[in-house]
Amino acid sequence: MPPNDRNTAMQTIDITCQDGTRLKGHFLPAHTGQQSATHDPVLLCPATGVKQHFYLRFATWLAEQGHDVLVFDYRGIGLSLQGRLRDCRATLAEWGQQDQVAALDWLVRRTGREQVLLIGHSAGGQMMGLLPNHRHVSRVVGVATSTGWLSGMRTGFRLKAYFGLRMAVPIGALIKGYAPTAALGLGEDLPAQVGIQWGQWCAAGGYATNAVKDKPQQDFHGDIRIPITVFHATDDDIANPTTVADLMRTFPAARKQVRRIAPREHGLKSIGHIDWFRSSHQALWPLLAQALREPA
Repeated sequence: MPPNDRNTAMQTIDITCQDGTRLKGHFLPAHTGQQSATHDPVLLCPATGVKQHFYLRFATWLAEQGHDVLVFDYRGIGLSLQGRLRDCRATLAEWGQQDQVAALDWLVRRTGREQVLLIGHSAGGQMMGLLPNHRHVSRVVGVATSTGWLSGMRTGFRLKAYFGLRMAVPIGALIKGYAPTAALGLGEDLPAQVGIQWGQWCAAGGYATNAVKDKPQQDFHGDIRIPITVFHATDDDIANPTTVADLMRTFPAARKQVRRIAPREHGLKSIGHIDWFRSSHQALWPLLAQALREPA
């Protein structure tokens, strides 16, 4: 549900991808009265298995700071799931090559701005190298963003993640017709190929680079020259110094900055991989807003 009555300007919108797939999103105009937005628009891209509604309180707060904000669900999840999950043939690569591309184009058209800011949670900030329209993004702020490279994780967590992503998910997809990630504590259930590709990319390292191997015409990683700032928490087993560095190497020409955040420094007991956008963690939100507005 919408966070509260301050959010009356929130609009439910449709986004049509190049392949005809329709996505559902929410657009939140900047809270500036009759004036235009005081800051650049923000495209908020969710993590794998996380519905857009999880981000609405943060998106509302960001709109109150003067940003137009668009958040959406990828194909096969949340409001963008059409029909039965077991019948969905979406892939993880399409989340970048189709869904993020269409959402970015929609926000550029709606706001009339040539460039917008992108804030991506986990996978939401990992796929810039798949976007042919990446030149419409002036800055990326990644939150808990890394490649999720299994070999870069501590042993105990790596074994747990390997079992979930490389064994339980493919077997579950074969039996159920979809990836049963909810039962594994990995967010919402996913389309089968999304879950399977997720495990493959995490095992290989380099994340989205695996979608464009031997496809140079679809690989834009080397073309990304904008500033990229990645935040990750000291208690995050997924986005850790090794896996974040593995992501950063995939953007050799970008201007990169990494900020590792300790929960106790912000009066918090924990942050982990998910909690950045919870209302209980609003102490972290000004850090993200400040990073969005740093000079290029």
